Amino acid sequence: MSKYELLPQQLLHEGTLDPTDLFQPEDVSEEVITRTHDLTYWEKLKVGGLSPSEIRRTGFPYSEQLIRREVNIMSGTLAATAFALEDGVALNIAGGTHHAFVDRGEGFCLLNDQAIASNYLLDNEMAASILIIDLDVHQGNGTAQIFEDEPAVFTFSMHGAKNYPLEKESSDWDIPLPDGTGDGEYLDHLDDALVTLFSRLQPDFVFYQCGVDVLANDRLGRLNLSLQGCRERDKKVLNACRAHGVPLVACMGGGYSPTLAEIVEAHANTFRLAREIFD
Repeated sequence: MSKYELLPQQLLHEGTLDPTDLFQPEDVSEEVITRTHDLTYWEKLKVGGLSPSEIRRTGFPYSEQLIRREVNIMSGTLAATAFALEDGVALNIAGGTHHAFVDRGEGFCLLNDQAIASNYLLDNEMAASILIIDLDVHQGNGTAQIFEDEPAVFTFSMHGAKNYPLEKESSDWDIPLPDGTGDGEYLDHLDDALVTLFSRLQPDFVFYQCGVDVLANDRLGRLNLSLQGCRERDKKVLNACRAHGVPLVACMGGGYSPTLAEIVEAHANTFRLAREIFD
């Protein structure tokens, strides 16, 4: 999608980012991927062995370039964890591929970047209590399934109740919202949830899926947030992490508004807030 090219250009143009703030992810070992994803599934991805129905479920036509893109996205989130541990916050221009399950892809997601990075942190004793805050309009069903038996990772998803996926998984905490939920109700739910999450869990690392498909004019959204409401959503999450001294990696997730400029602006707000709050 062109938003991934336009977003860094906008942030550099306006001075929110300097070229030195950007990083290019490096390749990671297959062992890192297969710690989270089934080996058979990964092998099929590599060689183009998915069945036609499995390909349809992903929403993408299969290509080697697509797999390279997914690995690059996942590597970016993994690399961001090191920067977040050092600087308090790091953001992936892409990422948030929360519909990828242990053994299959769905909904434009083939490898679950935040799940892979979470397991990497746990395996290397870089974190012991991870909170995944998923505020994309679609439930993070793949993430919920991956961590359903992992007490060290708490999955929180606030999403459209009647939106994709039709059959939802059980996150550790789900808040399904009715169609048309606007700024006030949405932000009230989020305020209450953040207080509960940080007081009860006391996480030592947070992954934030901040899809902007919550916007009122999003083609796939069905919620009714304004651009300012979406910005306030991000501000609340970033402020909570900063106040509790918890490192944060944010991934941009979905955004399908008919106006590309609005998508870029909504994502850019997340970066602007991170610069403002964590500097």
